[in-house]
Amino acid sequence: MNMAGKLYICGTPIGNMEDITLRALRILKEADIIAAEDTRNTMKILNSYDIKTRLTSYHKFNENEKGQKLVTEMLDGKNVALVSDAGMPGISDPGEILINLCRDAGIEVTVVPGPTAAVSALVLSGIGGRSFVFEGFLPENKRKRRDVLEKLKSETRTTVFYEAPHHLADTLEEIFGCIGNREAAVVRELTKKYEEVKRGELGELVGFYRENTPRGEFVILIKGGNGEKPSSDKFETLGIKEHYNMLIENGYERKEAIKKCAAERGISRRQVYNELI
Repeated sequence: MNMAGKLYICGTPIGNMEDITLRALRILKEADIIAAEDTRNTMKILNSYDIKTRLTSYHKFNENEKGQKLVTEMLDGKNVALVSDAGMPGISDPGEILINLCRDAGIEVTVVPGPTAAVSALVLSGIGGRSFVFEGFLPENKRKRRDVLEKLKSETRTTVFYEAPHHLADTLEEIFGCIGNREAAVVRELTKKYEEVKRGELGELVGFYRENTPRGEFVILIKGGNGEKPSSDKFETLGIKEHYNMLIENGYERKEAIKKCAAERGISRRQVYNELI
């Protein structure tokens, strides 16, 4: 009777190819099968390090069926290395189902640590890493999405989200509308050539990404509040012109008044300008 193989949960680079560990390279070479979220992406790593291990696809659309097949392979003595497109499998990526199938079948599971975008962004942003909560991508279901955002109102820990570029501005505006003008950071293209941290109040970030088309992969970090739910928006009954004039009366120059008005309302400076003219 063959001894069962093992499942290796392997972290892979989130951008910079040099971030892969020596242990991960060894496991990828020694494994009998590499189960990859996207075989095309994983092939770039394998080609870079001259790794010839057999590759098979394992993603959210086939993870139940393929998971059972991989378990059968491991029960027959094969070792499987599980990788996602980037970072750690199981963190907003496929993996959890296969891990639990292995545990149910008595197959040994171990982890080969590697980069994780959420933790890397948290450290890079400086937004506050003593205590944080990871939400990943917001739910597509509107009710569930609203439930998550409602909890942010009384959340005292830093909250970390993932977001795609084409949804970034809308998501920031949705968060702003729910919790008000809290401090936040947007991190993009971690470990890559155009890595960038944009930090400021939510309203300012909404305005910035309305005027500047987001490009790349993004992590959003929302600083925790004081535990009290915010009161209703103090600008809700104040028109843009009134808001702008109030700032001018308080000593702001025209350009700065437009910028601050846009930031506090969570709109673009162009919208303020258009309203004024």
